[in-house]
Amino acid sequence: MTMTRAPNPMIESMAEELVPVRPMTLRSGLLWVALAAAATIVLVELVEGLWHGILAGQASALFWIANGLLLVLGLAAATSAVMMSGPRVGNRHEAPKWALAAVAVLPFAALASAFDSGTMQSPLSDPYGLECALHGLAAGLLTAVALTLWLRRGAPVSLNAAGLHTGLAAGALGSVAYGLSCPLDGAMHLGTWHVLPVVAAGLIGRFAIPALVRW
Repeated sequence: MTMTRAPNPMIESMAEELVPVRPMTLRSGLLWVALAAAATIVLVELVEGLWHGILAGQASALFWIANGLLLVLGLAAATSAVMMSGPRVGNRHEAPKWALAAVAVLPFAALASAFDSGTMQSPLSDPYGLECALHGLAAGLLTAVALTLWLRRGAPVSLNAAGLHTGLAAGALGSVAYGLSCPLDGAMHLGTWHVLPVVAAGLIGRFAIPALVRW
């Protein structure tokens, strides 16, 4: 004698509503970040125009060092934020910490350059400093939106850390993108006004983004 189970209409109705979901992979998340960064560079070219002295070999070694460190920080923080979209155990996310420590050398270089020629120079005497900082912060907006939307799709557990890393990624990549239009490559300018957007964006991300991605 065989027994047959009567179909459960509730389970059938629930199963009919199921739809396949595309998996959230690290590659997909970083692709979002790459597209946001590329779009930002295009906007910088359209609005400000990129500094053609870069290709002409006019940029100093410090220009490449500063922007290289900021790029490494942006990529490390973005990768960390993308990975935080899914709940995992054991991830320590050390790379952004080391990258941030490397970037912190730039303000010390700016401080040391302030004593050149035996006279103390103030970063506030830079007429283009605040403009660079504000534009660099604004240039990180697309990256911040991309990472925030990615986090909203997932289920991050460490919301404060995810917000902080999102802000650091946006500030660093935004500063690099806008920095491609800036011909000022002195230690004080780069170490002060191109690092300031990273600090500001990190603080904004830490306190503003958790409320946007809470689940």
